[in-house]
Amino acid sequence: MFRGASLWTGLIAGGLYQFEDAKSYNNGEIKKNDYAAKTTTNVVSAVGIMAGVEYGAIWGTALMPGIGTVVGSVVGAVVGDRLGQYVGGQAGNMMFNRNRNGQSPLMAPNGMEQNQAGQTSIIQ
Repeated sequence: MFRGASLWTGLIAGGLYQFEDAKSYNNGEIKKNDYAAKTTTNVVSAVGIMAGVEYGAIWGTALMPGIGTVVGSVVGAVVGDRLGQYVGGQAGNMMFNRNRNGQSPLMAPNGMEQNQAGQTSIIQ
């Protein structure tokens, strides 16, 4: 599935996003957890672009061979990028960032820790 133009499109776009975030991290503009969350977003976005180019081209070709392939690839890449940015951002923030109270995302507000299964335990 991921080969040729779709592979290179995703790798180049993801690489450019990552380069900008690495530059921000090295300049002290973002923290380590934010950098890790942004890296997750960049990887998922790159995969989204790859899939978007592939499936957009397929749909475009099915609707209007020729020009539809090109238009479908571009539209698919944009949609895949946006969807990848959203999903990757949510996943990255959930894994690496803390909420405004400084607590882990899995921390219940009453001082008890909540695991992913929803079970709570008292923090010592």
